[in-house]
This record gives sequence, C-alpha cells and structure tokens, in this order.
Amino acid sequence: MPHPLIAPIITVTEVSGRETNTLLTCSADENICTWVLERTGSQTLATISDWVLGKPSALAGLILIGLISRWLLHRLIDRVIKRAEVGMLPNRLSRAITGGRMGAALNLTDDPGYTRRVQRAATMGSLLKSIVSGVVFTVIALMAIAEVGYEIGPLIASAGIIGVALGFGSQALVKDFLSGIFMIFEDQYGVGDEVDLGEASGTVEAVSLRVTRLRDVNGTVWYVRNGEILRVGNMSQNWARTVLDIKVAYGEDLARVQRVLAEVAHDIWEDEDFKGRVIEEPSVWGIQDLGPDAVVVRIAVKTAPLEQWAVAREMRQRIKVRFDLEGFETPFAQRVVWMRDDQRPHPPVPDEDEQPPAKGPAQAEGGTMTT
Repeated sequence: MPHPLIAPIITVTEVSGRETNTLLTCSADENICTWVLERTGSQTLATISDWVLGKPSALAGLILIGLISRWLLHRLIDRVIKRAEVGMLPNRLSRAITGGRMGAALNLTDDPGYTRRVQRAATMGSLLKSIVSGVVFTVIALMAIAEVGYEIGPLIASAGIIGVALGFGSQALVKDFLSGIFMIFEDQYGVGDEVDLGEASGTVEAVSLRVTRLRDVNGTVWYVRNGEILRVGNMSQNWARTVLDIKVAYGEDLARVQRVLAEVAHDIWEDEDFKGRVIEEPSVWGIQDLGPDAVVVRIAVKTAPLEQWAVAREMRQRIKVRFDLEGFETPFAQRVVWMRDDQRPHPPVPDEDEQPPAKGPAQAEGGTMTT
C-alpha cells in the first residue's frame, strides 16, 4: 500500500483506441503541485515541488499565525492587567492612567492597596499567559500534523486517554494546581502578607500554582502544598487591629485609669508619625476581666495592614511612661497564706527494747486533724 503522502490523490484513465494513458493529478488544495503539473506534465516534479515549497510554506504560515495570535492575546492580557492594577477608578481617569498620560500627575503608590493589586495582577497575568501559550501551541501543533497528512483523530483520542490516566494517577498534583488557581483568583493572600495556614504561619514569600512559600518569625522557610491548605488566616488584608489588655491593681480608681488610657490613645492618634498607620481613633472598651491579681482594661486600635505590632509596642511604651507619671500601682501577684498552729504534744520516742504502743483510733493513719 503506497504512503498517503506520496500516492496520487486522483487517478484519471483515458482510453483512446487501443492505448490507455493514466494521468496523475494533485489534490485540489495543493496549488503548487497543480501549477507545476499543468506546466511540466511531470508528476514526480510536481510532487517534489509540493514537498519542497508547498508543505514548508504551509507549516511556516501556521507557525507565523500562532506567534501572531499569541502576541495579540498577550497584549490583550497586558491591557487587562494594567486596568486591574489601577483598581476601581473612574473610567476616564483609568483610561488616562493606563495610556500613560497622567503618570506624573497622579502617584498611585499613595494608594495603600496599590502594591497588593500589582502583585495579584502580575500573578494572574503570568497564569493567563501560560494558559494562552499552551493552548495556541497545542492547536498549531495539531494543525501542522494534519497539514503533513497524518490523521489527528487517533492522536486526540490517545491524548484524552493519557490525560484521564494522569488525572487519576496524580490526583494530589491536580488538587494542588486547582487550589492554587482558586487562591490566586480569589485573592486569599499574596506576596508579603502575614498569614496563618494552620501548620505554618509567617510572611508569604512566593505563591505558585503548586506550593506556597512562607518564612516564619524565626527565619524558617515553610513550603506548603496548596491542596493541603484547609483554612487561611490573613492578617494583612484591608486593615488590622491591635488589642491591648492592660492590667491595673484592684486599689486603683478604674474611672481615672480609663480616662488616662483614652488620653494616651488620643495622643497616638494625633501623632504625625502615625498618620496613615492608625486609621481610626483608638477606643477604650472597658473592663475586660477581673483576674486573681489585677483588673484587665482593654484598648482596641485599628491600624493599616502589618502595622498592628509596631503600634502595639508604641502604645505599651507610652502607657508605661504615663502610668509611672500618674503613680498607678503595678499589680503584683496576690496569694492568701493560711498559717496552722499545731498545739498537740509530740509522742515520746520509744526505746529500742520497748515495743511502740498501739495506735488508738484518733492516732490511726487517715485520722482527721484540727487546726
């Protein structure tokens, strides 16, 4: 059986008297082969011309179409990412910024969510570009195989079977990738966020489709598979809050203590060094607990993301200085000690030759003792 790429597509037989002539023709879509065959009458030369000029030019055209399509789609993704970086601004202003005409007039870095939007947009852009490149190259490869003359139906069926087998064999990997995609699109966390992932907590250093890399406060780097993350506690989104429990002695005037704490909180709210870091005036919530050693008064401060710890340290320092100035007593541990005065006479020590007297009911082990 002749090869499908070499055998003629159509065979025409002409009968003229006693002679039979067989004319070999080209396929309808092989223009170069048909043109050469019409002018030379040589099927061999037409086939060679088609393979030398026709097939390579068709493959080159497919590759060129694929590259142009990929470039256009990447440009479209870049424009979408630019709009995502700007955020929810008015349409005219957004178009002006994305067009580069107002870069000097408006400083987007003043927006506290700008850096996070840029990081999230870059991650989504990279993911979308990878998906687009894979789809375009796969389609062009299949079209090139079909252009050469092979059937792509069995190839597609085999790829589907292999894909199903790989899906069943690597369910954990597929789970990691799907979880990573949803985490990125839902903006659960990003690079630079302080998160608690259950087994590990710390600062996010990298987010990929398969794993998330964290660095904890001790400097240890944790690699967490996205499919194993059941819950995410993000301490860096939108705003944060620092809650301070201040202990005071039971003998202090609680109304005066709360008034002093409110003044300290108002001072840090008015401080220019903390503008933008403390986003709402702190509030004294009141008595939180009556402990065995002290009364606990709670203060809440709403801060910018990742600023809650620095603000809490500054608040503790200012409260300590103000308490010393006001003369508030530092609460110490209080204990109630019971002293027992045992007036009972001690029994005499028996000699070695004498047997110890038998214990009476009051002296038996386990008897009660009065104090």
